[in-house]
Amino acid sequence: MPAKPKLGQNFLNDAQAVQRIASSLGDLSGRTVVEIGPGAGAITGALAARAAHVLAVELDSNLAAHLRTKFPPEKVTIIEQDVLNFDFAAASAAAGQRLPVVGNLPYYITSQILLKLAASNAALDRAVLMVQREVADRITAAPGSRDYGLLSVTVQMYGPAETLFTLPPSSFSPPPDVHSTVFRWRFAPRFTELSLEESSFLPFVRQAFAQKRKTLANNLRAAKYEPAAIAAALAGASIPTQARAEELAILQLAALHLQLDKEKAASPGEAAHIG
Repeated sequence: MPAKPKLGQNFLNDAQAVQRIASSLGDLSGRTVVEIGPGAGAITGALAARAAHVLAVELDSNLAAHLRTKFPPEKVTIIEQDVLNFDFAAASAAAGQRLPVVGNLPYYITSQILLKLAASNAALDRAVLMVQREVADRITAAPGSRDYGLLSVTVQMYGPAETLFTLPPSSFSPPPDVHSTVFRWRFAPRFTELSLEESSFLPFVRQAFAQKRKTLANNLRAAKYEPAAIAAALAGASIPTQARAEELAILQLAALHLQLDKEKAASPGEAAHIG
């Protein structure tokens, strides 16, 4: 099947990589697996050999038709749909289990798909995903590293992510202009553990990382937090006044957010901010 560049299609043609990706999901016996963007079906076949059933979500109607002729419907269900509209919760309920996910993600909507998976975390168990190497570096980055930022914290708040391996352009047809990295993401949200509200903490993280070259305090002032509240919260969380967000681990960002909430509660007129 010819690839369509406008849909970000680069078909994996490395048989060893296909098996490594499938095996990275662990034991799939008795499991229903969701595959995002099955393409020509290379990974689909490896999944079908391991799992009870595969739900393959494919946007391209030509590829979907091809896949229906390639795999038996009792093993693989082809769902012709944009994955951003796919109902993971309904699929999980129908399967009676949380779902493993696998996919070679189109580079142009990688972030949107990651956010979709994060929002669907209650229905998901783990994911093995292939993305552009630079994106994977950001997803799995540790505090203080060059790649650590908003994407790192956002993904890692929904569970640990680890790099598995990287593939060169020659592993795909047509070859992309970049290397691709496979990473594993285990869904285990940390909001309850850290006494955080998802709806307020994630916007706070976006504010904290708004301008990477600025200090955390300057970013928070730009987000309309009062200087006195920022200073008190930084002190309460034992964070240096000149710290940058990229230097702080999730635990420190959580502590700062909770301290800012305390300052707001103590002096609502002075510590108010625009979220």
